[in-house]
Formats: sequence, structure tokens, C-alpha cells
Amino acid sequence: GSPEEDRKAVATLDTEFQAAVKNHDVATIDRILHDDMILILGDGRVVTREDHLAAAREKEILYEVQDEDPGTQVVRVAGDTAVVTARLWLKGVREGVPFDRRLWFSDTYVRTPKGWKYFFGQASLRMPDLPGG
Repeated sequence: GSPEEDRKAVATLDTEFQAAVKNHDVATIDRILHDDMILILGDGRVVTREDHLAAAREKEILYEVQDEDPGTQVVRVAGDTAVVTARLWLKGVREGVPFDRRLWFSDTYVRTPKGWKYFFGQASLRMPDLPGG
């Protein structure tokens, strides 16, 4: 497709991925993730494809919110590579401990014979709280 069609497709896919994580949708997470996918967290921890799938299966985190803040998503496409950046709002409970934070992330997608796949991600540390909440 054209670069604009690719941008729209990847934007939609990344939003779908965030919703799948929120809803523990293992099938959708499995479909979107590249076989060699990794995510580097702000503190340096590495989350693999299998870690993502296990967290969804085991419902390690109960999300109230796991959404990109409106208007923050930007998708850049260069050939068969696309990078999504956005601010993510995370709110929920993990191991009985509530959390409510925002962070920035970059997700890299690559075009494969099976379509766009989420290949590499990097997330910032928690951002300072926004004024007013």
C-alpha cells in the first residue's frame, strides 16, 4: 500500500494491540506479535513475546485503563518498517497493588508475508503525574 495506507494500518494495529493487552486477548496478541518480538522497559527489563502471552493468559494485571492518550499517537513509515510513538495511560491492579501512571513508548512494526507484525518496543519510565490528575 501507499505510505498513508501503511500508516493507517499500523496505527490501527497498535491501538488493537493495546486493547488486546487490556482485555487479556491472547489470540489477538499472538496474531500481532512477531515471533522474535521484545519490549525493553524503562528500567531495562526485557519482555519477550512469550512473556506477553503468559501475562495475558494468567491475567497478571487487571487493567481499568490501558489506552493511548488521544492525539499522542504518531506513526512513521519507511519502506517495510513502521514506528509508532504515543503516550500510554495504564491504570489497574497488579498483585493486589493499584497503579495509575503514564509513559511514552515506541513500537516498531515490520512488514512480513503475513502482514505487519510488532517486532520491537521500548517504554519510558513513569512520567510525572499530569496537572489535575
